[in-house]
Amino acid sequence: WITCMHRIIVMPVPEQGQATEKAERKNFPWWKAKKWSLHIANRMFSRYGNPKMVKPEYRDFAAAFKRDCSCAFLQSYMQLLAVLPAGGYLPDRIVNLAIQYLTTALGEANTYKVVKPQLDGLMFTIVFPIMCFNAEDAELWQDDPHEYIRKGYDIIEDMYSPRTAAVNFMVELCRCRAKENMPKLMAFFIQIFNRCREIPPQMMPHAELGGALLAIGSLQDKLKSTPGYKEQIEPMLAAHVLPAFQSQHGHVRAKAAWCAGVYAEIEFTNPQHFMSLFSNVVGCLADPDLPVRVDAVIALGSFVEASSDIEQLRPILPQLLDAFFKLMNEVESEDLVFTLEAIVEKFGEEIAPYAQGLTTNLAAAFWKLCDEGEDRDDDDCSGALASVGCLRAIATILESVSSLPHLYGALELPLMPIMRKMLTQEGYDVYEEVLEIISYMTYFSPAVSQQMWELWPLMVAALEDWAIQYFENVLVPMDNYISRGTETFLAHPTAKQDVLRLASLLLLNKEMPEAECIPAPKLLECVLQNCRGRVDDCVAPYLAVALERLAVAQMSYMQDLLVQVLANCLYYNAALTLGILASNGRTTQVLSHWFGMLSARNKAGKRKHHRREHDKKICALGLIALLQVPTASLPGDIQAGLGQIASTLVALLADLKVQIKENKEAAENDDGRGWGYGSDEDDEDEDEELGEEDEEDDPEDDQEALKALAARARRVNPWGARGSGGDGEDDDDDDDDSDDEGMMTDDENVTSPMDDVDAFIVFAETIQAAHAGDAARFGALTGGLDAAGQAVLEDLMQHANVRREEIAKEKAEEE
Repeated sequence: WITCMHRIIVMPVPEQGQATEKAERKNFPWWKAKKWSLHIANRMFSRYGNPKMVKPEYRDFAAAFKRDCSCAFLQSYMQLLAVLPAGGYLPDRIVNLAIQYLTTALGEANTYKVVKPQLDGLMFTIVFPIMCFNAEDAELWQDDPHEYIRKGYDIIEDMYSPRTAAVNFMVELCRCRAKENMPKLMAFFIQIFNRCREIPPQMMPHAELGGALLAIGSLQDKLKSTPGYKEQIEPMLAAHVLPAFQSQHGHVRAKAAWCAGVYAEIEFTNPQHFMSLFSNVVGCLADPDLPVRVDAVIALGSFVEASSDIEQLRPILPQLLDAFFKLMNEVESEDLVFTLEAIVEKFGEEIAPYAQGLTTNLAAAFWKLCDEGEDRDDDDCSGALASVGCLRAIATILESVSSLPHLYGALELPLMPIMRKMLTQEGYDVYEEVLEIISYMTYFSPAVSQQMWELWPLMVAALEDWAIQYFENVLVPMDNYISRGTETFLAHPTAKQDVLRLASLLLLNKEMPEAECIPAPKLLECVLQNCRGRVDDCVAPYLAVALERLAVAQMSYMQDLLVQVLANCLYYNAALTLGILASNGRTTQVLSHWFGMLSARNKAGKRKHHRREHDKKICALGLIALLQVPTASLPGDIQAGLGQIASTLVALLADLKVQIKENKEAAENDDGRGWGYGSDEDDEDEDEELGEEDEEDDPEDDQEALKALAARARRVNPWGARGSGGDGEDDDDDDDDSDDEGMMTDDENVTSPMDDVDAFIVFAETIQAAHAGDAARFGALTGGLDAAGQAVLEDLMQHANVRREEIAKEKAEEE
């Protein structure tokens, strides 16, 4: 059957029966048979072309395919494409598939040997002409510019486009076979540029010029990173791209704007070159051709991001915004919104005078896109992406004016209909973006308005009905409602019950994956911390649902969060919490479980539980609250264990002190690049590596490498299971933490009343009060500490004094 496919590919297609209209020929059964044969061959080549990259059971087949088939198919593909220079016909999809196969062939040594002798002819007489502006492009540009734009920015079109395949072939050639091919390619493009400069405009080969600009722009990553080429980018832009803005052909001007945009971020040695390109891009905003204006607006975003000084942008800001919204009314494009986001982020607070107008216009554009979306084909996702872009741009505006809370009241008016409607299932596709907008509106507004509170039941209903997977996203605005609208929350007829019902929906459902349950204890914590002393009736049910889930929880982070509900309840009201536990006969069981978690260490001596700074602080405050309960009110077993409680608390605070110091030092030393930041220097010798086949490589080495990568992936997977290793005795030291390692970072953007509570100061005051007022109690607390523990206790007492001084200094600086 492989031979059958090959024969179908090489067989000539009979002329008889083909449609006279070129657009209809692709439907001829013979062309369809060729297309599907190419499809199958391409899939086989990508899967089995390299025996080293397949599963062991397919290695023999892959070796046979590589030896007997891959080169035979390659030669038949090149024969197919050979008809194009002479004007022969091939359907676009067949051209696309054939070039895809050739692109894959560049990376394999055996197939590259076949391609290499014919590479110049293939690149310069077949691939490059496909990249150039053609008669079909010209007709579409003239008759339907909106469709021309849609096709140019549609990722689905790219999958089937011969031009995209041709560009990918060229980029791959320069990536993996650069040493012997890139100089020839660059010389060819520069020759086109020079020829266009030397001849009169009316004789200029504008199609080739557009193709050369497309090629240069598409090679941006390689040119920017390759010595010898990256130094020539700026002179090339000045000598060849700048003049192209004056072309009488619209497609050349559009390509010039696009090409300038992809290189806007380079470091210009002559700032005037940057400004000249920028000015020409701005000039294109008034171009008579719509595609030119669209490419100019998109390129403008790159220039705005690259501008170090907004002084050069400030005078033309109204013009830029006006041009943007005119285009938004004409074209659906997510890329246009990127430019608006770049402008808003660059100007920050200075966008304030335009904030209401921008928000109103974006809201109107969003509704327009929604209305048009009802009549759009299911496969057309451009409008959906553009509508998401509108909401994302609105969120960017809200963030930019966050220091001007008085503006939010006016912005609420145009946004309320969007928020209200899109919180229903109708807004499923934009739900996360809408929640982000609500988060800004509830956090930065002077107060949570009554109109915003009308959205609370909509969020609750969505979570209970269809949006439970978005609980983590909903948690952010709910936290804002509770923390910034506490009085309304407490007076609301259903809000407190809503919180308990939502938490129970997750925690009491044993079938619910633990990763999905994480927001529930966080929501309970939010209520306990923000409503301290005012929700006594909530403590018992909160404890009940948390402890019931704790009994079956597997993930250590989930266990931490559930126990921290207990710690928060103790901090809220320790006597009340102890009374509830005692009435259920669970005091000893629950506290023993918690202290077991607090003392658990892995083989490396690190804590298994409560590893975040926030977790340690919550636990410490819960334990301190426990120690503050009068002795007479404490159950007997807790009275007897005061020394153990104090010892555990001292160790916890000592760890917290070290962690705070380490986190502060890490923040000061952070260069902003994150881990794994590297260079592309390894690409230098890629030609040589690909050009030689190492037949001596042991396939088992590849399998071992894959296993090592898989193990590494499991270690950083926050949802990963512990594996099937029984009790885990054979695991590495760090494997105990692998199930939730990705969650072990503090929520930097979350604030709570606990932020103003210093655990070290509260601890010191508690110890000092016991020392001054109850010698027996003080003796019980300190009696469980050995000499080392006593030294740590003394250090913590001194550290509390340091913290008092630091806090006083911080407050003085704020004032």
